[in-house]
Amino acid sequence: MNLLSRFRPASLLRQLPAPLALGLLLLSACNSGTEQSGAATDTAVLPEPTDDAGSWYRQYRGLLPGTTDSVTLHLQRLSAESGNIRMARIVGFYADASGRPYELGGDTGSKGDSLNLRDLSKGLAAAVASGDADDEDEPLEIAPQWLLKEDANQLTGTYNGQPTRLRRLRPGTGVRFAARNFVADVVPRPDHPEDSISGRRVMHALVPFMAPNQEVLAANIGRGLHGDTVDTAPVPALDSIWREQLRAFTKDYRADAGPLLAAAAKDKSGEYRPSESLAYEQEVNTYVLWNEGDLLSTGFFGYDYSGGAHGLYGTYVQSFDTRTGKSLRYDDIFLASAKPKLEKLLGQYVRPTLGVDAAAPLSKTLLVKTLPVTRNVYLTSGGAVFVYLPYEIAAYVYGQISVFVPFSAMDGLLKPGLPVGSNPALATR
Repeated sequence: MNLLSRFRPASLLRQLPAPLALGLLLLSACNSGTEQSGAATDTAVLPEPTDDAGSWYRQYRGLLPGTTDSVTLHLQRLSAESGNIRMARIVGFYADASGRPYELGGDTGSKGDSLNLRDLSKGLAAAVASGDADDEDEPLEIAPQWLLKEDANQLTGTYNGQPTRLRRLRPGTGVRFAARNFVADVVPRPDHPEDSISGRRVMHALVPFMAPNQEVLAANIGRGLHGDTVDTAPVPALDSIWREQLRAFTKDYRADAGPLLAAAAKDKSGEYRPSESLAYEQEVNTYVLWNEGDLLSTGFFGYDYSGGAHGLYGTYVQSFDTRTGKSLRYDDIFLASAKPKLEKLLGQYVRPTLGVDAAAPLSKTLLVKTLPVTRNVYLTSGGAVFVYLPYEIAAYVYGQISVFVPFSAMDGLLKPGLPVGSNPALATR
């Protein structure tokens, strides 16, 4: 079933409760100075993936200032062709020794030569604790902690004001990817060049490169980008996915914006003029959320703006066993009896995520008294991350909330054979 390409945001999203509407939106993507990941070999250097201009997926490794902890930053540069923003966006993550991921987001600066990254996961807890999350209608503003510049095969700059340097891994750990971009501006009325606004459709995809069971893995990633919820659906080519999504967006955008512009043209009083709220945007991107050993986790991020104060966004997540290329969804990860205990664990582990005191009721911060078990979940080497979309359990200001639960807390809840290496919590399974 495909839910992503058939929804009409201007009508469907207005008719549904916000969490369900957003769910439909998402379900309807050896040089000098570099480090070598893994064991050294005498084999020839592997070829680099060919990325579309302006985009890449890379890995960088270095020490956090003041610690002996080595971290690997998994970063993606998205094409600068997004709306009216000239600077390119950066997304990514790094993990601590327990396998807990920390989400990063940022941009390349006004000149496009920097990486200004924010610790989104840590920033949310700090904002809640400080009271900065009290305005429910405005998204949180988090200052960048990483201020970096690209210097040959490394990133140099500061982390929380302290000097840092990260070297690029070639090749990186896990699966390698080639980045693909698709961008189109859509005029609301093709025969009216006087129209000064337009809509924009964007798709950012990642194609696995020289991966084990590459064809199966690529097919299942493509299904996720297409919005398919089963692995038996036909696999369209990326170009076909793009054309299908662009056709749907064009049809819906012109149906919404065209009549409003026509009405404005007939209004002789000059009082009615369509605003920039008719500059619709729709975006679907593929993000790497974990990439190590035999485990790959990705996010299929969707954004829709079709008028109003702000757009809707969120991420549908999915893990893959790269040994087979097969998808790992909730039912592939957890035993059927796991739900009651998972609910208790989520209520426990959401507290440090949001900076909520252990004695405080969750309803003081969230829209729920207990945290429901979402099936929107992915794996890392150290645990599972449950992802809640904006409005699903909290006000818009909190954005998307990710709750990490370590494997050590989920004894007796997991199915055997998961591709998580030698994690001690799973050693007896």
